[in-house]
Amino acid sequence: MRYLTALGLLIGTTVSAQAPTSVTFTGSPRSPISSNVAIPANKAYFWTSGTVPSVADSTAPAGSPQRFGDTKTQGISILRTIESQLKEKGLTMKDVVYLRVYVVSDKNKGNAFDYQGWFDAYAQFFGTATNPTKPSRSTVGVASLVSPEWLIEIEAFAVYP
Repeated sequence: MRYLTALGLLIGTTVSAQAPTSVTFTGSPRSPISSNVAIPANKAYFWTSGTVPSVADSTAPAGSPQRFGDTKTQGISILRTIESQLKEKGLTMKDVVYLRVYVVSDKNKGNAFDYQGWFDAYAQFFGTATNPTKPSRSTVGVASLVSPEWLIEIEAFAVYP
């Protein structure tokens, strides 16, 4: 075997990956998300389509910021919906391994992306005493969603225990 010092690799060796026997979350203990998730072979998955917020205040006029709320309010609404969808399938938020999140800028916050609002909503459901799971996650700022009143849309991926 030759050692390639520049890359720190062994040449001519075989690296064998071993599949995990349980769902494994890896990452910094200080981070609210996992860097990666390993899923055992032969596990069943549950994926949601993009889930959007429910009306927060039905008395507020259409198009007003109060109708659906800010990013945090919308994020909480969506996560509650996802929680209900999971429950219908015998799953919980503890089974979520990945979230893909789309955030649009909030005209009521200087056209800025309210990532902190999303992070605050997320922190109510994940990495808590009742749900220590910290799924992997992508949060992406996008130009728009289907409705101009929506500030956030979330896709969830869960694995059956």
